[in-house]
Amino acid sequence: MNVWIEKQKYLIDFTLASLARRKAKNLGLLLVYALIVFLLASVMLFTHALRQAANELLAGAPEVVLQRMVAGRHDLIPPGYLERIGRLRGVQEKQGRLWGYYYDPVVKANYTFMVADDRALAPGTLVVGAGLARTRGVAPGNLISFRAYSGKLFTFSIADILPAKSELVSADLVLLSEADFRAFFDIPPGHFTDITLRVANPLEVRNVAGKLAQQFPDSRPILREEILRTYDSIFSWREGVVLALATLALLAFAILAWEKASGLSADERREIGILKAIGWETGDVLRMKFWEGALLSLSAFLLGYLAAYVHVFHFAASLLAPVLKGWAVLYPRFELSPVIDGLQVTTLFFFTVFPYAAATLVPIWRVAITDPDAVMRG
Repeated sequence: MNVWIEKQKYLIDFTLASLARRKAKNLGLLLVYALIVFLLASVMLFTHALRQAANELLAGAPEVVLQRMVAGRHDLIPPGYLERIGRLRGVQEKQGRLWGYYYDPVVKANYTFMVADDRALAPGTLVVGAGLARTRGVAPGNLISFRAYSGKLFTFSIADILPAKSELVSADLVLLSEADFRAFFDIPPGHFTDITLRVANPLEVRNVAGKLAQQFPDSRPILREEILRTYDSIFSWREGVVLALATLALLAFAILAWEKASGLSADERREIGILKAIGWETGDVLRMKFWEGALLSLSAFLLGYLAAYVHVFHFAASLLAPVLKGWAVLYPRFELSPVIDGLQVTTLFFFTVFPYAAATLVPIWRVAITDPDAVMRG
């Protein structure tokens, strides 16, 4: 065992010396390789961290949301629905909710207006998301005006700004009192946008949703797990678009590596021929070239992955954010918690390191089994 280890150490020393003799060529290859790993790792780290953040933020969302449908479209829930629901087994709480969308022509962005159920807001005051506050340049105590769809101008005072840690889902949010919401959107008393239900036992959620669908044929129950699945689908779709482009770059790099190995320079061919002439076996040459590829690919993987980690968790993935966040105007700013998935790292390692190894070892093996005189003459 010690003899084998010593032999590998000598092979690695020889490989490092060989790489140093072609410093410029190998450095350029290393940087291109690391750049591809950086791009792939940035996408995977960012989308995985976004999923984790969305799951944490939506963990407190109601288990079931009941919407009324008219002609296949979401409509207001008329008075009496809350009373008709009555007492359902397992339901801890039921509540009518008011929310809607508003287009602001000042910044050409859509806001989400919502009645604040968890805080008491005085009439004429608002709590806004950090993204909206940045875009409109407002702070607590400032006044802000919105023109309702009826044409009437409403002026509000900013009471507070929502915390930055919730900006992923609250960048465009406007919280206001129920009286102000009904006046702004001209919604009569007793009507709600939807109804939320909190269920104590997770195993009872689907049963509750089934009873609601049976009791209210004109309504649609939406489960929290379905909302989470929608977020996951959105992130996966955006991740897939970027990864598809990055995979093309990876394939192009593999072709480049193949061409590099197939078209060995005269110095490299002469080096292999000399090694074969002084007694090196084909296996020794392949092991030496294996270490050469391994050292190069591992260095590129570590360099690219560490750069991606810093890019995502210290610079908020600034190069990829416009593609993966998806907001057209109100881009949220938030700090993602560092999350590393072992399976994700293994998958990335497999799809970046192994293609390079395969693309270089096969052509080198063909040269290594050739007669030394023919190799040096070639």
